[in-house]
Formats: sequence, structure tokens, C-alpha cells
Amino acid sequence: MSVPVAEDVVVVVNPEAGGGRGRRDWPRVAARLRDHGLRFDVALTARPGDATDIARRSAAEGRGLVVAAGGDGTVSEVVNGLLEAGAEERPRLGVLPLGTGTDLCRTFGIPLDPLGAAAVLLAGTARRIDAGRVTCAGPAGQTTRYFVNVADAGIGGDVADMVNGGFRVVSGELTFSLAAAITLLRWRNPRMLLDVDGEALDVTSQQVVVANCEYYGGGMRIAPGAVPDDGLLDVVISGDLGMVETLRLLGRVRDGAHLSHPKIERRRARRVEVRCDRRVGVDADGERPGDLPAVFEVVPGAIELLVPGA
Repeated sequence: MSVPVAEDVVVVVNPEAGGGRGRRDWPRVAARLRDHGLRFDVALTARPGDATDIARRSAAEGRGLVVAAGGDGTVSEVVNGLLEAGAEERPRLGVLPLGTGTDLCRTFGIPLDPLGAAAVLLAGTARRIDAGRVTCAGPAGQTTRYFVNVADAGIGGDVADMVNGGFRVVSGELTFSLAAAITLLRWRNPRMLLDVDGEALDVTSQQVVVANCEYYGGGMRIAPGAVPDDGLLDVVISGDLGMVETLRLLGRVRDGAHLSHPKIERRRARRVEVRCDRRVGVDADGERPGDLPAVFEVVPGAIELLVPGA
């Protein structure tokens, strides 16, 4: 890939990502990019939603590349801005991992070290991938949000609330694991009614995961083998798991070895509807757009992502 000119590239930097890691690491990452000839404009976010606005505006301006420099939440905001813009020629998406979660990078082999990831911006390959779209009950009525990595309904929404509320420990992996363990103490599995591409399911479930990629929760390989450009979403249904069962399963989930558990079921679908008779949160790429009921749908070929070259 030829090195783009400045007018083509916007780097959206979240300085608060990773508990301030974005602010600390960005100067040396920027220096590396400039040393290798990449010219770019920088836009710093100051509040939630800024990255979405910047990405939407960049698409309208005809930019060629928008880089999300932050965590998975920053990537999520940028993706939503690009897809909401509705431009015929959307900018490509680049990722510089500076946050707590780096799960999108794991599926594509993008280095988790931001300096290594910078090399992908300089010499990577564009891969067209799917996205997901979730429509759910938001604070002010029905709301729609896009996701490029993983969404879920169930305990994941409460875990996301805890992490986004400022809960942090030494690493993203440990942060999500501890947040999940603490959330389990007060969680009770609800009855959920599902429609998976027209098939009705009635389950008592800890969570229903709808995945475009393989990882979530700081390195949990929740959907091993998920193919992000097959026009399908991987649906992983965790049934009536108790706290002890779940804690014992965490290591297997991290290794992607949990699908053989008798209370876990996997399917692939284009559309998944989930309903529940109590308030249950929805999580989309680590953000909380709202609650059930929700409809998850695939958006084929929605985004071009820069990934390591062959």
C-alpha cells in the first residue's frame, strides 16, 4: 500500500483510553509514523461521542483513512461514524491499540503493541469485512448501533458498565476477568426468547453472544473460528450456568475450548432477535447502547480494515 498524503488521513486519538495510556503513548507512536513518512491530521477526543462525530465528518470530507487510536470503545465509535455517514466511498479503518481492550486486533493479527500496529498503517493490506447492527431499547426509545467485533445480551452489559465506569486493574485481561467475577455475585440468569434466522428458541441463559470476530472481554476467545467476512454472525448461547461453573469455564473461554460444554450452544445466522421479560442489558463492542428487546443483523462487507500484509 502506498503511503497516503495528509489530506487523506485522520488519526482519532482518545487520550483517556486505557486509563490515560492514550495520552502517554501517542507522542512516540506519532513520531514513529512521521519518521516513516506517514502524513496525517490528528483529532483528539474530549468526551464520549466525539470519535463518532469526527469519523462521520471525515467520511463526508472524502478522507481515505480514519485511524482509531484508543481502545475497542474508540474503534466502536469510529466504526459508527463511518457507517452512519452513508458515503458511497467510505474511508478505510486503521487501528492503533492504546486502550484497555484490544480484542479486534487479536482476530486479525494486528500487533497489540501500538508501535507494531503503526507498521500496519504503513504497509498493511485492506481487507473488506462485515459489521453487525443492533437495534434495541435505548434510554430515549429505540436506538441502533453498529459493531464490528462482538455484541451480546445478558451479563456482558453489566460487565461493560462496570469497566466503562472506571474499574481498572493492571491489565485489560485482568480488568475484564475481575469485573466478570464481581458481576457474577449478583447476576441471575433470565429466560430469553430467541429468533435465530426464523428458528424460535426458549432458553434460560447467562448471555447470548453475537460475534463478527473471535475475541472479547480482554482476550476471551468467545467465538473461535469466526470469519469476519462470511456474511454471517456467530451466535454463542451460554445457558443456565452457575457462578462456580462460569469461573471454572473462564480459562477454557480464553483458549476457545468452551464450545464442548453441554450448556453452551453455537449457531451461525444473519439475524437474531432476543426478548426477555426483565431488564437485561445489551453490549456492543464494549459499549452499552441499551437493553432488550434487541435485533442483531449482519451488514455484509461494510468496512475496509487495514490488516498485516501477507
